[in-house]
Formats: sequence, C-alpha cells, structure tokens
Amino acid sequence: MENNNSEKIQFLAIGDVVTEPFIKLKDAQVTCQLDHENCTLSMRYGDKIPYESVTLCRAVGNSANAAVAAARLGVKSALMSYIGDDEIGRGNIEELKKNNVITDYMVTAPGYTSNYHFVLWYDVDRTILIKHTEFPYEFPMDLAEPEWIYFSSIADNTLPYHLQMTEYLKQHPNVKLAFQPGTFQIKLGAKVLAELYQHTEILFCNKEEAQRILETPDEHDMAVLIKNLHDIGPKKVVITDGSKGLDASDGVNVYTLSEYPDIAPPVERTGAGDATSSTIVAMMATGMSFKEALRYGPVNSMSVVQHIGAQAGLLNREKLEEYLKQAPKDYTVVKL
Repeated sequence: MENNNSEKIQFLAIGDVVTEPFIKLKDAQVTCQLDHENCTLSMRYGDKIPYESVTLCRAVGNSANAAVAAARLGVKSALMSYIGDDEIGRGNIEELKKNNVITDYMVTAPGYTSNYHFVLWYDVDRTILIKHTEFPYEFPMDLAEPEWIYFSSIADNTLPYHLQMTEYLKQHPNVKLAFQPGTFQIKLGAKVLAELYQHTEILFCNKEEAQRILETPDEHDMAVLIKNLHDIGPKKVVITDGSKGLDASDGVNVYTLSEYPDIAPPVERTGAGDATSSTIVAMMATGMSFKEALRYGPVNSMSVVQHIGAQAGLLNREKLEEYLKQAPKDYTVVKL
C-alpha cells in the first residue's frame, strides 16, 4: 500500500477511529470504596436525566489521537483505520485532514457502520459506552515502510490482523513498533501475542495494565513490572502511574519522571495517556533520544486535560518547548 506523498511516513498510527459525543452530566453521583477503586457512576433509573452540554469529538480513539499528536508536533503522520461508508466516517476523514494527518491508508468498508461511542462526562473523569464495529480487517502486506508503527486499541475480531502485522514486522525489521495495547489486546494475553511483543521497540501502558499484561495483579513494584515486561520482548518500556508520573527503561537504564504540574485544575482526563506515549514516539521519530523524549510526553498530557476531549489540547512543538523552559527544576528525568 502506497501513500500519495513522496516522503516516507515517519509515524503510522494503526487502530480503530471513533466519533464521540461528550455528554456533560450534572445530575449524577459517584460511589467508591474506601480505597477509591471500583467506583460506580449512578443516575436515577427510569427517569429523564438533565445534562449540561454535549461536545462532538470526531476522529478520536487511541491511535487517531496519537496520529494527531504527532502531526501537531511536525512529524509526517498518517492513520490506518477502517470506517463505514457513512457521514460519520466521512466526518472522521475531514477531521483528520484538518489536523494534517495523512488519510491515504484509511479503508472505507461499504455496508459497515463507523464506530460511534458515547462519553458520559462527570466531574473530571468520564465513562465511555463503546461498541466497536467488526470490520473485515486485513493487514496490507505490501505496506510501504514507515519509520514507526504506533499500534493501539482495535476491535476484538482482529487476532488474524495482529498475526499479519507480526509477519509484516518480521519481513521489515527496520520498521520500529510502538505498542500501546488496548483492552482487547491485553485480554488476548502476552502468550498469544508473544511474537508481537518480541518485535516491539517500545511498550506503553499504565501500572494497572502492566499488572494485567503480566497477570500479576498483586505486583506493585515498578522495577519488577518493568523487568517482567522486558522479559516478554519489548526493548523499551514506559509505565505511567497517574499523578506519580512515569517509570521507563531502555533495557539498560531505568528512569523515573514526575508528572508535569497542572497549570489549572483538570477539565477532564480523556486522552492523557495517549498524549504522553504518542509524544514520546513522535519526538523519537525526529531523532531525539529516548531519555530526552520522555520529558516531552507529560507536558502534552498536562495540556490535554485542560480541554474537552483528547485532541483539543495537543500542543505544537514550539508551545511544548515553551512549557519545558518554564518547568520546575525538579522536572527532570532521573536515572535510578
């Protein structure tokens, strides 16, 4: 598969693309256990529930967010995904083009419905009602080599697609894979996707996802989690842990970095993790070292949570570096 641009793609994001209306709730409540886990969002049953506002976000989802982040940072970025032959799909294409994301790799599937999710936004967090269309996924083995593939959340009928991508990576060892596994990919298990993990240049996940990938729910030591993730194949590992920041490893050195301080209370947190991981990869695609690229990710994450949705707050490189110049002295990558 070729693109209509003469230059090589630096950052090819692959995964499902979605349109999401953000419905801001005002008549609801959240109930949590004492440890603030397993929280539930509650509303009156069988009633008319007022909402405050709705904001439509097009062309979102982990991989689409990543493609937009990279494009905004000046990296030659494209998205490979499936859409239906409908207004929602055409709206997604239009939005991607507005964000300078190359759409030559988008596949329109006649007779299928484009992904459309509903985001229930309450306080600073969100609950998403999801339904992934099961498109006829097939990985293009004639894909022109990008520098990076950034692979993330995709529907649960796609195991053959994962295996095809693995075979492509075997045949094209110069292509670097950044893998941010979504819910289905984690459920598949590290054994099923063993070869994909072994071809991963850099793996991104949060602490809870690392525990699920490794099937070690009681393991909380970040150093152990990092080592065990390296053992399944990735050359580099980045684990985020909310307000505690991130820990990372290049296979030789282990680093830690605090979160970039919020410039104001967060509006809502959708896309924070996508911003961190995609920004790190985008900066590496420009030739930056892994260690230096780590500093860039949390800055974009901080900006994203100041806006509605995952993309409105994504920064260009000039603005991101302006924030870095203003960073506290202790905002530095520390080698452990």
